[in-house]
Order: sequence, then structure tokens, then C-alpha cells
Amino acid sequence: MNNKSRAGRKKVGFAFLLVFGPAFLLVFIAQRGCEHKFKELDDFGPAIEYTFTDADGRERSAKDFRNDIVIVTTLQESCPDSCAVSFWHLNKTIYQHIFANKRKKLKQVRIVSFVTDSEGRPLEDLSTVEAMLKDQVQDYDSSLWILASGDVKEVYDFTHNGKNLLQEGDEFYAGQAYTELMLLLDKQNHLRMVLSGKSEGMIRRMKEHVALLQKQYDKNRK
Repeated sequence: MNNKSRAGRKKVGFAFLLVFGPAFLLVFIAQRGCEHKFKELDDFGPAIEYTFTDADGRERSAKDFRNDIVIVTTLQESCPDSCAVSFWHLNKTIYQHIFANKRKKLKQVRIVSFVTDSEGRPLEDLSTVEAMLKDQVQDYDSSLWILASGDVKEVYDFTHNGKNLLQEGDEFYAGQAYTELMLLLDKQNHLRMVLSGKSEGMIRRMKEHVALLQKQYDKNRK
């Protein structure tokens, strides 16, 4: 009787391992391999020490954003919600995520948007675009999404993947490639990613790259 009982338990145990063993093995492997196994963003070198005037008339510079991750974009006064950058997706995908997590690690993420006219030239008067953000952006916080008046071209004067970001062509808004681009600058003001801001997909990718950069900082702190 005892032999039959042991044989029965062995069969049950074998069946259990056969069914659930692979799942346990996968969990074990996943836990063993999850220690910061993520892609680190390339470092394309230092960006210019840019300066600008914000919507409150204050003079700002790149030094003000040391220890911040900065996403640089443009916005246009003539059609701020639909010209060079998809404003709606920038707001919903990135800004709202920053605002919702501002008390956590994303408190160190900022958007700086240089305001230009329909020909890509910088504007001094930011009031029209500022009013649009206050009206259309839920929980708009000017310390998180900063409007800028300044020499936007100097910020984008960068060669990325063998091409200068100041390309010109009829295929670009206002004939200027930089108007459509988002830059990701790290806490040392180094360029870490360049993506188009015209589509939802690219804006979602920028959000993912911000998360990767934040994970890299978290790893370095340990």
C-alpha cells in the first residue's frame, strides 16, 4: 500500500512539474535577468549653452536646467496647435505624464518650446501661445512647460547621423527642418535623441526615451 501511495505521489509531482515547471523556469530566468538590462541612449555630445527669455520676461539659460532632463521643441504663433509639431499629442502623451508624476522622479523633466512665426523666425511676444496653453492644456504649469523667445537655430545647430539639423527644404514646415524636431537633452545638456514631433508615434517614442534616460540615472545612483 505504501509503495502504491509513494508511486501515486510521484506521478502527481511529475505531472505538476510537467505542467507548471516551464512557467516557474521562465519566472526564474526573468527575475535573474531583470537587473537593469536596458538599452542606454547614445550621447551625441554637448549642446550649445543656449539662452532665451521666458513668457514672464526672465532671462534663462541652459545653466538653469542643470540636473533637469529637457525636451526642446518649437511652437508657432500662426497655428500653435497643428503646424510643425503635433501639439495635441505633445500635451497628452508627454506633458500630462510629466505633470502627473511631477512629485516623483519626473519632477526633473521639462519641456522648453521656442516660439516662432510662420517662417521659423523667433518671436519676442509669447502672449498668444501662452494664452493657448493656458486655455487648452489641463493643469498647465509654466515651470514644467516653458515658452522661450530666443535664437532657436543655435540650439538646433547640431549634426546628427551625418546630417545637420538645420537642413532646408520644401518638405519641412517653413522650409526649415528644425521646426519639426524634438531634442532630448540630458542633465549635463548633452544631446541624447532627435525625433520628429509631427506624429503621435514619434512623440510616444520620445516619452519612451525619456524613461530610458531616467532609468540610466537611477542605475548610476546605485
